[in-house]
Order: sequence, then C-alpha cells, then structure tokens
Amino acid sequence: MSSSDAAPGRRQPAMIFILLTVLIDMMAIGLIVPVLPPLVGTFTSSTTEQAYWFGAVALSFGVANFFASPVLGALSDKYGRRPVLLLGFSGLALSFIVTGLATALWMLIVVRLFSGAMQANAAVANAYVADISAPQERARRFGLIGAMFGMGFTLGPVMGGVLGSIDLHLPFFVAGALAVLNWLYGWFVLPESLPPARRKPFDWRAASPLRALRGLSRLQGVESLVVVIGLTALAQFTLHNSFVLYTSFKFGWGPAQNGWALFAVGLMSVLVQGLLLKHLLLRFTARTLALVGLTASTLTYFAFAAATQGWMMFVIIVLGNILGGGASAVIQSLVSNAADSRSQGQTMGSVSALNSLMAVIAPVVSAPLLGMVSHLPAGDWRIGLPFYFCAVLQLVATLVALWHFRHARPNPTTAAAV
Repeated sequence: MSSSDAAPGRRQPAMIFILLTVLIDMMAIGLIVPVLPPLVGTFTSSTTEQAYWFGAVALSFGVANFFASPVLGALSDKYGRRPVLLLGFSGLALSFIVTGLATALWMLIVVRLFSGAMQANAAVANAYVADISAPQERARRFGLIGAMFGMGFTLGPVMGGVLGSIDLHLPFFVAGALAVLNWLYGWFVLPESLPPARRKPFDWRAASPLRALRGLSRLQGVESLVVVIGLTALAQFTLHNSFVLYTSFKFGWGPAQNGWALFAVGLMSVLVQGLLLKHLLLRFTARTLALVGLTASTLTYFAFAAATQGWMMFVIIVLGNILGGGASAVIQSLVSNAADSRSQGQTMGSVSALNSLMAVIAPVVSAPLLGMVSHLPAGDWRIGLPFYFCAVLQLVATLVALWHFRHARPNPTTAAAV
C-alpha cells in the first residue's frame, strides 16, 4: 500500500499493528478453551449429557458467526477494517464477562450466539493483511497471522488452565479484560488499512452467507481449493469441539493438562508459521507445501485417535505441526489472490462464513460421536472416534487438492503466487 493511500497525519498501516491485535485477541479466546467444557459440565449430571450440551453451546456460536461473518466482512469493505475490528472486540469483552457470570445453560447458549454474531476478527484481520500486501507476499504474511494465532494459543490456554484450576469462572473475566485492552489498542493505536478510494458500497444481497459461499465457488482457478478449505475446517472444528472432552475421557486430563497441550499446539504454530514457513516458501512451491501439509494433517488426526498415553499427544502435536502447519496459510493465500483488491473484506468474510458453516456442522457431528464413546473406560481406543472422522475428512481434502493442482487452471495472479 502506498503512502498516498493513507490519510495525512495518521500512522501508516503495517504488519506489526495487526499482528499485535491478533495476538491479544487470540490470547483472550485461548484463555477460555480449557475451561468452557468443564463449565458446561457444572450444569449437567453425566459425561454424555456434558458432551451433548457442549455441542449445543458450540453450535450456537457457529450458527451466529455463519450469518454474521460475510456481513461484517462486507461492512469492512465499505467502512474500513478498523471499526469492524473494534466492534468485534467490544462484543468479545461483553460475551466473556457474561459467560463468567452465567448461572444456567441457556445463558451460555445466548451469550455464545451474541459472541458469534459480533466476532469476525479473523476474517477482517486477513483482509487487513491483504490490503497492505502484494500477492506474492500474502502466503508468508498469512503465515505470520497464523503464528500470532499460535502464540495467542500458546499463552492463553496455559493461563486459562492455571486460572481455571483456581476457579472455573476466573479465566472468563481475565479474557474480558484482555478484549477491553485490545479495544483500547485498536482505538488509540491501530491504523486503518483500507483507503476511501478502494472501498465499495455495501450490498445486503452480496452479504448473504449463501450468496457469499456461491461467490467463493466462482473465484477463477481456485474453486476446488474452496472445497479443501471447507473439509479442512470441518476437521479442525471437530477437533476443537472434541479435544478437551476426549483427553478428559481417555486420559483423565483436567484444565491444567489441556492448557499445557494447547500451549504446545500454539508454540509449534508460532515456530512453523512464524519462522519456518518463510524459508520453506523460498525452497518449495505452494503446491508441494499444501499437499505435504494436508497429508501430514491426515496422519496427525489418526495418531491423535490412536494414542494410548497422554504424553503421546505432545509428540504428535510437535511432529504434526512441523510437517503440516503451513498448509492452511498457503491455500488461503491462493484464494485471496484470486479476489480483486476492492473485495478482500468480502472474500475473507466469505471464507469465514465457510469456516463458520463448518463450525455449525462440527458440533452436530462431534457431540453424538463423543456421546457414543463417553461411557467407555479410560484408554479405550474407540474414544478416538471423532479424530478418526477428522482423519477421513482430511484425507478427502488431500485428494481434492491433488486433483486441483493437476487439473485446475489458475488465473494469472494465482499462477504467479504458486
């Protein structure tokens, strides 16, 4: 982005600003990951009931986010990225605090609906990066965003696990304070990345989630990659919805152990996407990195399911991320490069809508799968059923990506990036 695009007297948008924003945001979200399933369990009378109600809580967030993400992405194309990010931070702060005060399951479901509707931070952050990056830089910079997600999940879950072992409600209040801090940072420090000359009118029809998904399918040369993103997202959200309860059922883990496991996930994400990916992009093509990453992820899901001891989860996390951690950033950069510069917010919002749709489907799938195995004794191999399902999804995504790179015709911008 040229200096002429920015308003006089304002900071020039740069990666450091949005990276700090994403870091604080993900620390706040990461704080609640180890404690939300146990919090749901305080309102239920059995592990089976806990699995189903946690699925309902996760489903409420996904449904609201599915409908809201393309709207907020399109609004960021009209009004800029900064005000939409600020809206998301305020919604997160309120939702965390109300969750900490919840005294019934219906309150958790209502507040997750609200939180899902207000939060499109990931989509808008990716659009911010696309605004200030040349097409050939986007894979590496999306990798940096992924590293900040990882760093947030490095610090957040450990803090959440430690605080949750003191009081299950405490992490939610700390997360709310972090969201308020991010709002203050956004208000006083974060510059706008989208100049008025590159904004576009808001269109309610274009902001429809179903229309947004159809728009993704029409991006020239990357239609198959949209399918890959969807399948990968469904596997990831099924993992997210299953991980804490799975380790609790199979290994007897509590918030502290899950916090450290998620710390390992975040740390490896930082190392791979923040440090290793830029070197890999210099030596290997996007196609190679995507296919190797997708294949490694398939094996990682299977290994998670088959693990017989808790320590094995940490080994799998390290090896799986080293081999598969960069695939999502590469594939997302190819989709971003297929969109024009005036539609990055809408495109990233559409990708977020696709992810949100998968977040809607994931708890509908994971809750019954966990419910089917919740009665089994600790250590039983069948408790890994949700992760076997993830491995199948990722295998299909790998085959679709292989077909795409062999047969699809990319547009010139995407071809240059590859």
